[in-house]
Amino acid sequence: MHLLWALIVGLFVGAIAKLLMPGKDPGGIIVTMLLGIAGSVVASLIGHSLGFYPNRAVGPGVIASIIGAVIVLAIYRLATRRRVV
Repeated sequence: MHLLWALIVGLFVGAIAKLLMPGKDPGGIIVTMLLGIAGSVVASLIGHSLGFYPNRAVGPGVIASIIGAVIVLAIYRLATRRRVV
């Protein structure tokens, strides 16, 4: 049940991140879910390293996950943009 809930929240977070950063991005529902889950992982790593989550059992919330997903999406766009010569 926890995995199903993580996928649903990941879809929601990924969709919000794509709405905040409009543009041409590949993928459908699965890629959007993975973007949201990756955003949550990034937010968790940043939060733990900065000391926002002193206990390992506490993780990021939805807003922090959205910020993490926007970071992941920005890094993806920087890595895949075409260079004009």
